[in-house]
Amino acid sequence: MDRIEITATPEDAGQRLDAFLGARAEGLSRSRAKALIEEGAVSVDGKAETNARAPVRSGSLYVIDLPPPVPAEPQAEAIPLDILFEDDHLIVLNKPAGMAVHPAPGSETGTLVNALLAHCKGTLSGIGGVERPGIVHRIDKLTSGILVAAKTEAAHTGLAALFERHDIERMYLAVTRGAPRPLSGTIDGAIARSIGDRKKMSVHRNPESPAARRAVTHYRTAETFGVRDKQSHLPAAALVECRLETGRTHQIRVHMTHIGNPIVGDPVYGRQSSLAALGSGPAHTAALDAVRSFPRQALHAAVLGFVHPVTGQTLRFEAPLPDDMSGLITALRALPKD
Repeated sequence: MDRIEITATPEDAGQRLDAFLGARAEGLSRSRAKALIEEGAVSVDGKAETNARAPVRSGSLYVIDLPPPVPAEPQAEAIPLDILFEDDHLIVLNKPAGMAVHPAPGSETGTLVNALLAHCKGTLSGIGGVERPGIVHRIDKLTSGILVAAKTEAAHTGLAALFERHDIERMYLAVTRGAPRPLSGTIDGAIARSIGDRKKMSVHRNPESPAARRAVTHYRTAETFGVRDKQSHLPAAALVECRLETGRTHQIRVHMTHIGNPIVGDPVYGRQSSLAALGSGPAHTAALDAVRSFPRQALHAAVLGFVHPVTGQTLRFEAPLPDDMSGLITALRALPKD
């Protein structure tokens, strides 16, 4: 990783940080400087600075840690795929947890795009004039489940229109800390990038703000596990079905945290690693250990349904829970409920 160090002079004081870095760092544009700031790659006197508008301080040391460049064109990689459906126009697959969708710093290879370039070689008619798969929606790297990609321009345009109109059935399964109250309902909370941490999203206090985008999640508690305490008898954890009306970045993770039920294992929005649950004995210990050691957010894209944008065929796919989430649920079922 390359590093750029710049000490601000009295003449630099008061400038916007992104403008200052864009002007002083050789080969760095203001827009690139802003992106690096928001990604947490810039520090001031040893402390991270994620506000691109922060005023420059005379005498301060500004350090930019440049991530390694991502290849301009992803390379095809022969990676096995769990394909649920494929025709000349699109492909539907069950993505494993741990696989990123697009190449990015930290995940330059082994992504879904790399795998699709190899699998679909010679069958891609071109998206925007380039032989590449058309990704119209994403699943977080640590989330498993169903995703559709276009192989042709017509399919890409049609799928994008379906998602824009919210004319897609999408149901996720999540294991949460505690259970939602009420057990079923709708979360209608506009989502924007968090002011305190630019890598996170949050429900915006003002839904009319231009920075916020409306987000709606319909949920239903499918099963509850254990109890928190003798006084409330509230569940210690739950399996929740979440149906997306909209599709915003981290929507389910942000919404479930917003109502007080973060997803087990979530490294960004989960506030604790343990679980408050009554009980004792080996089964109780095993359940709590399963929660503490779960290596990702317990979130799975279980259902995807839509009308084929080219053939008009009604398609609906279901993907069973992966082994890690099934094992977690089995362990939680052993928690006593009284």
